Amino acid sequence: MQRLAFTMQLHPGQAQEYKRRHDALWPDLLQLLKDTGIEDYSIFLDEKTHTLFGVLKVRDAANLVPLPDQPVMRRWWQHMKDIMDTNPDGSPVQVSLTEVFHLD
Repeated sequence: MQRLAFTMQLHPGQAQEYKRRHDALWPDLLQLLKDTGIEDYSIFLDEKTHTLFGVLKVRDAANLVPLPDQPVMRRWWQHMKDIMDTNPDGSPVQVSLTEVFHLD
């Protein structure tokens, strides 16, 4: 199992909307994430900087490569792009983080 972490940037004043949308995560998107091997996925918010911190476990990170080509993923990006920083293709701007410590 691999652990991955990343940050994203939420637009100011959008924390409640971000949570509301994730509380109503689409079943087909949830199934895609599970089918990809993603487990134990959490997103945290730093309310002062509007930085989102995501951390997940995945059986094989290579399984994540095709996610951007999945129609439900692209629809989700379109659904979210009005409340967070995004790339020209609609995907969220993500900064991968390097693990420097882990206590198991």
